[in-house]
Amino acid sequence: MEKRKSDTEKKEQAKAERELIEAILCLRDADECRRFLRDLCTPKEIIDLSERWVVARLLDAGQHSYRDIHDLTGVSVTTIGRVARFLQQEDFHGYRLVIDRMKAGK
Repeated sequence: MEKRKSDTEKKEQAKAERELIEAILCLRDADECRRFLRDLCTPKEIIDLSERWVVARLLDAGQHSYRDIHDLTGVSVTTIGRVARFLQQEDFHGYRLVIDRMKAGK
């Protein structure tokens, strides 16, 4: 069971998240982003993030079932469902924002 975080721990976590976001916003191009991600994340974490991004784009295209996406990518149906929920229902709209911007840039 995970221990509940104190208010101080929550504030520190929020500060760390803000600082990470600021660091990401300092990156100037794809090469800098790639280098930062390789320093920041394990190879497995980068793979997981990349797979979620592929899943988000496949879901957005609307041409594949969860099972098809699993067969294409090897990503678990549970993860596909989670990505779908964040793409369609959650309030963050991060996937939607980036997918729409990338479509507009074409």
